[in-house]
Amino acid sequence: MRPHRPTTSRSRPVPAAESAGALPIRVESDIVLARQLVRRLTQELRFSLVDQTKMITAASELSRNTLIYGGGGEMAWQFVQAGVRTGLQLAFVDQGPGIPDLELAMKDGWTSGNGMGMGLSGSKRLVNDFEIESGPGRGTRVTITRWK
Repeated sequence: MRPHRPTTSRSRPVPAAESAGALPIRVESDIVLARQLVRRLTQELRFSLVDQTKMITAASELSRNTLIYGGGGEMAWQFVQAGVRTGLQLAFVDQGPGIPDLELAMKDGWTSGNGMGMGLSGSKRLVNDFEIESGPGRGTRVTITRWK
């Protein structure tokens, strides 16, 4: 079952009662919407300002990668719980060409485009949990979690 797709700030804010959803990333302005949504979600979870900034920054980088390298996709989100800990999990999914060499792609400074090569490795440092699945012709899925 696919998560419910909340409408974005284009029409209404995501209600506080929703604990999961997805946001399409198709155009540059969707990156801004993703940042705004992650800010609201981290505030809802009462993350510290530093933790909010880390998660928003990681979401911004990964949204941009989804758009530029994956040709667009979506950011799925959900509140997660492990024991007494609560957190926010984001999954960035695209159907693009995939990453042929994940080990190389995770090295600081390596880029397949014009960026600084800090998107994937930098995002990994900003979150508590980081998983990436990709391969040539398979698209890419990056899942990150930040715990409170």
